[in-house]
Amino acid sequence: MSKGNRYDVAVIGAGVFGAWTAWHLAGRGKRVLLADAYGPGNARASSAGESRIVRMGYGADELYTRWAVMSLAQWKEFFAAAGERLFHETGVLWLAGKDDSRVRHAAEVFARCGVAYEELSREELEKRYPQIGLEGITKGLLEPRSGVLLARRAVAAVAEDAQRLGVEYRVAQITEPRGAGAISAVTTNSGERIEADTFVFACGAWLGKLFPEILGARIFPSRQEVFFFGTPAGDQSFTEAKLPVWADHRDKFMYGIPGNQNRGFKIADDTRGPEFDPTSGDRMVSAEGIKSVRDYVAFRFPALKDAPLLESRVCQYENSPDNNFVVDRHPRHENVWLLGGGSGHGFKHGPALGEMVAGLVLEHKHPDALFRLGRLEK
Repeated sequence: MSKGNRYDVAVIGAGVFGAWTAWHLAGRGKRVLLADAYGPGNARASSAGESRIVRMGYGADELYTRWAVMSLAQWKEFFAAAGERLFHETGVLWLAGKDDSRVRHAAEVFARCGVAYEELSREELEKRYPQIGLEGITKGLLEPRSGVLLARRAVAAVAEDAQRLGVEYRVAQITEPRGAGAISAVTTNSGERIEADTFVFACGAWLGKLFPEILGARIFPSRQEVFFFGTPAGDQSFTEAKLPVWADHRDKFMYGIPGNQNRGFKIADDTRGPEFDPTSGDRMVSAEGIKSVRDYVAFRFPALKDAPLLESRVCQYENSPDNNFVVDRHPRHENVWLLGGGSGHGFKHGPALGEMVAGLVLEHKHPDALFRLGRLEK
């Protein structure tokens, strides 16, 4: 590349973290390259799939609640400007059993953060949501302003708007930087050099593969199965018109999204699955997974006991050991930033995280200790 083609920042990875980081950098007048091996919202990405939940509830964790509030405001503003309806305000319902500490702590955080919520008794749940079997449930907590992002389309829209702001996008697979100290360029697998002052690697589930020495034990992809069940003809009970997104903490953390653009009643188990290769992993669901989710459906949604399985998919989480994000400089390259560890809950936070990373990069600041690599060595 010639000197004139050098970028201020090269962002590697066009998932939700990378796309929003590039978008915020461009908004601050920087010359930015956004590169991805497969494309925004591609089927292998952690940012793929049709839907992601926007929830404010994180138990007693106030930081992520505040980030979710800030991010949802940015998502809404972005969609309004783009003329796209990619957020559906379905509400999010938390179901609590005998141990209701999670929802109690969440309600306390909501009160401090100004998040709208309703506490629902068992009797109120029965009256409002008769389609839910409430065995073992003592109360509920409803976030009426939360809901669902149409994930694949949303991240593609951010990447497209970033290009409108001047970001250059290209399909390219980047190799690991070599040597020590500040680097002036990275290389694609086809041998092309990409020159920039700063590099942000937001490669999701590929971070551990790209930086095995630094992140191999800190970012680990897990195989996650998702199921879509058919609902009775003419019955609106299991659509977003009659049922919010729901989350059920029992022996497992099960969650579901009604409607899904008429694709079916989505149900998934948040329990971390086995290790998974995002490039070559087989994406067919297991017989064990189907049986487990069918048993759960029969238990919690009796009317769907014999519902047909319309669709299924295998995605991945890109986990950190403590489920907090990784945002830090590479320990050997001071102008290389590592961004990842979405851990199954990161998508909603893309706008706030991208804004934070843009600020860290441009203002030469240090990330919060919660996100640094050093915390994972303790």
